[in-house]
Amino acid sequence: MYKVGILQFEPKLFQVKKNLSTLEQMLSEVEADLIVLPELATSGYVFTSQEEVRQVAEDAKTGITAQLFTRLAQERDCSFVVGFPEIAQGKLYNSCSLFNPDGTIITYRKTHLFFEEKLFFTPGDSGFIVAPAKGGVKVGLMICFDWQFPESARTLALRGAQIIAHPSNLVLPWCQKAMVTRSLENRVFSITPNRTGTEINGERELYFTGMSQILNTKGEVLTAMNKTEESVSVVNINPSEALDKQVTEHNNAFTDRRPEMYER
Repeated sequence: MYKVGILQFEPKLFQVKKNLSTLEQMLSEVEADLIVLPELATSGYVFTSQEEVRQVAEDAKTGITAQLFTRLAQERDCSFVVGFPEIAQGKLYNSCSLFNPDGTIITYRKTHLFFEEKLFFTPGDSGFIVAPAKGGVKVGLMICFDWQFPESARTLALRGAQIIAHPSNLVLPWCQKAMVTRSLENRVFSITPNRTGTEINGERELYFTGMSQILNTKGEVLTAMNKTEESVSVVNINPSEALDKQVTEHNNAFTDRRPEMYER
């Protein structure tokens, strides 16, 4: 079996070092093979300017987030997916990285920016990425509002993802239910960690819905949190189940597709 986990907490706006310290403490006694953390877990979310983002943005390979989770991945023998604001060649991205025990770092940049993110971040240029995590399990990366577009999860599944890691900062009420369909239609596991709390920056205020969840290949909930708790939850899965795309004896979720009939 393969142990996968979600971490849900309330990051403090702009307090990167404090957030990383909190995350390290929360993970200190957790045993797992893969743990997924929320979108922008290191920085908070409610920005009012690009300059605010720039102050907390990091290099994906050398920043303090990469330093910490490279170390934790090796020490804990666990893969981690962590959301953070990335700066690369002067551009700001809403990104997440997969940190593996072997030291590899794979970074995905959010494709579909939500609401005022469009004022602060550059649309992602990485494309949808599937990469091996601990044990060679294939993990697909997408972030929050990517859920709105079925093509996101479908692309990851077609590229071989067994698990979709989906760091999120959810404020709309629909994602958790929508991911049931994303898992079911693609026959993959999905891990959607959300943050909690109400974040205020000047006149801007957002409430985050919590309810982080892990789903199996039939869209069934394996574990879920409430709206406010701050904790880590781990469950056992068999990633090889995601290799079976049979729906019935005569139907396959992939080979029954007819792309020539679909609108592009």
